[in-house]
Amino acid sequence: ATAAAGLPLVDLVLRPLGPWGPGRSWVPDVRALAAAARFGTFGALPATTLARRAFRTVEARAVFAGMAAHSILDLRAPITAGYGVLLAAVAHLVGWPLVKGGSQRLADALVARFRELGGEAVTGHRVRRIAELDAPTVILDVTPRQFLEMADLPPGYRRSLARYRYGPGVFKLDYALDGPVPWRDPAVAGAGTVHLGGTLEEIALSEAEVARGRHSARPYVLVVQPYAADAARGGHTLWAYCHVPNGSTLDRTAAIEAQLERYAPGFRDRVLARHATTAAGLERINPNLVGGDIGGGWAGLGQFVRRPVWSPEPWRTPLPGVFLCSSSTPPGGGAHGVSGWQAARLAL
Repeated sequence: ATAAAGLPLVDLVLRPLGPWGPGRSWVPDVRALAAAARFGTFGALPATTLARRAFRTVEARAVFAGMAAHSILDLRAPITAGYGVLLAAVAHLVGWPLVKGGSQRLADALVARFRELGGEAVTGHRVRRIAELDAPTVILDVTPRQFLEMADLPPGYRRSLARYRYGPGVFKLDYALDGPVPWRDPAVAGAGTVHLGGTLEEIALSEAEVARGRHSARPYVLVVQPYAADAARGGHTLWAYCHVPNGSTLDRTAAIEAQLERYAPGFRDRVLARHATTAAGLERINPNLVGGDIGGGWAGLGQFVRRPVWSPEPWRTPLPGVFLCSSSTPPGGGAHGVSGWQAARLAL
């Protein structure tokens, strides 16, 4: 029943919002609107408020806080409950999948399909100006910061992009282990994604500190165990990250491992190798991760409806044939591909 209730909610968030393309018309989906009425009121609340109203136990509140913290926002802020509700719905519907063989397999499959259709993939070359691209249609997977550097834009649109706000960054650790994580609760070993941070109050405090530009002493940590979903691949790898102020250069290895040891005593003894990447380091690897912001921009209420500009078709730019498809456009960050899908529908 929960999964069935979640379907129209997820569809409402990810579906097209307008009549794009030849012959298309938009008719409101009554089921989706009913879901919006049912869940939207709750989603507009701060996560801390909804957690305390909706859940009686400490454990249930902590689970919800862990999901809502994916917003990388102060959990006392409006709409943070919405992130938790949406991710809970997705978890009930399909789970949070991992790619067998690693994420590179997904990129390889997409490129292979593109080439089958006659496309050419060119890597290792940074496009600095749109003029370099001799094409009638250009779809850009960049943030407003890069777009401002790539094109001569109308003054009003340029000012709107210049006001675009970026969110906190992340500090990431990648591990090679000599065996599975020794979780205190063995049931955790089967989870692909694990949230560490303690109670609702502890997670909320951690996220509030980051929102104020501080490093949390006991951070909320998101852990992914690929081997839990892809055991046939062999070996034990793990990655984890915590939220940090935008552009942080601080190494948070000790803080993350303290949280891992808290719930998995003896974790450090399993580490064969680790690789740390600061928030600033993530931007050096990928300029789209401005200050280490993996969400493509601050996800608070102000930019929830203005991403990156206020428009019924924010993927369309003032330049003819030029579209934006990054997570700086709706519906925002996440491994869903919907921003690109929306831009492509407009382009076609």
